[in-house]
Amino acid sequence: MQYVGLHTQQARNNFRSVLLLCLFPCLVILLTFLFCVLFVFFTNEEGDMSLVWEQSLQMALYLIPYVLIAVVLWFVIAYFANTAIINSATGAQPLARKENKRIYNLVENLCMTKGMPMPKVNIIEDGALNAYASGINNRTYTVTLTRGIIDKLDEEELEGVIAHELSHIRNRDVRLLIVSIVFVGIFAMLTQFTFRILLSSSGRSKGGKDGKGAGVALLIALAVAVIGYFFASLMRFAISRKREYLADAGAVEMTRRPRALAGALRKISQNPNVEAIKRSDIAQLFIEHPLKKEGGGFFAGLSGLFATHPPIKKRIALLEQF
Repeated sequence: MQYVGLHTQQARNNFRSVLLLCLFPCLVILLTFLFCVLFVFFTNEEGDMSLVWEQSLQMALYLIPYVLIAVVLWFVIAYFANTAIINSATGAQPLARKENKRIYNLVENLCMTKGMPMPKVNIIEDGALNAYASGINNRTYTVTLTRGIIDKLDEEELEGVIAHELSHIRNRDVRLLIVSIVFVGIFAMLTQFTFRILLSSSGRSKGGKDGKGAGVALLIALAVAVIGYFFASLMRFAISRKREYLADAGAVEMTRRPRALAGALRKISQNPNVEAIKRSDIAQLFIEHPLKKEGGGFFAGLSGLFATHPPIKKRIALLEQF
C-alpha cells in the first residue's frame, strides 16, 4: 500500500476527530429526545400523540442541557486522564533507560530520521508479543512494548514495530483513537450503570404509579444506552482499519525493511494475547488485537465486519509485496 503523505494523513485524522466531536453531541441529543418520547408514551394514559410529542419536547428541552454538561465534564476528565487510565488498564510502567539502552537507541534513531520529538517508552511485563502507541500531545506520546516483544524479536524486527508505533504518532492516529475510546466508554459505562440499577431495584420493586414509572424509566434508559453504545461503537469502527495498513507503510518508509516488519507481525500473530488486557476499547490501540479468540465459519466472518484491526495475514502479504 502506498504511504499517504504525513500532512494529508494528519489533516484526515484531525477532520475525523472534529467530526466525531460534532457527531457525538448530536447522538446524545437524539437519544435523550428518544428517551423522553418513549417515557412519555409509556406513562401517558390519554393516548393523545400530539400531547405526547408536546410533553416529550418540553421534557427534552429541560434535560438536554444537563445531559450535555455531564457528558462534556466526563469527556474532558477522561480525555486528559487517558494516559493514567490506559497505563492502569494495561499495567504499563516506564522502561528504565539504563538497563534498556538498545530500545532507547532504536527509538531515538528513528525519531531523529523524521525530526520527531522523543516519546516516552513504557513496558508491560508480559511474555506476549505486542505493542501500542498512546497520548494526545508531545508531552504524553508514549510507545509501549511488552517484555515478550523485546526479548523475542531481532533488532530489525523490533525496529519495524517501533517505527509502526511512531507512524501512529506522526499520523495522529492515537489522538483520534483516544477520542473514540472516550465516547464509546461513556455509553458503555451508562449501559452497565443502568443495568445494575435495574437489577438491584427489581428485587425490591414497589407497586403503584411511582414504582411503575421508575421501572419504565429504567428499562427505557437501558434500551437507549444500548442503542447509544451500538452507534458509538459503529463510529469507532468507522475509523478505518486502513490506519494499520498506513502505519505499516509508514514504518517501511522509515526503515526501508518491509520484510523485517512482516517477520515481526508473523511472530506477533503467534502470541499477541496480553493477559492484563480486559477492555476491548483499550485493545484497539495495539499493533495486533490482544484479546483475539479462535473461531471460524460464518460468525468469524461476521465479527470481521466489526473488527478494529485488519487480518494480520493480509498485512504480512502486503508487506512482502514491497
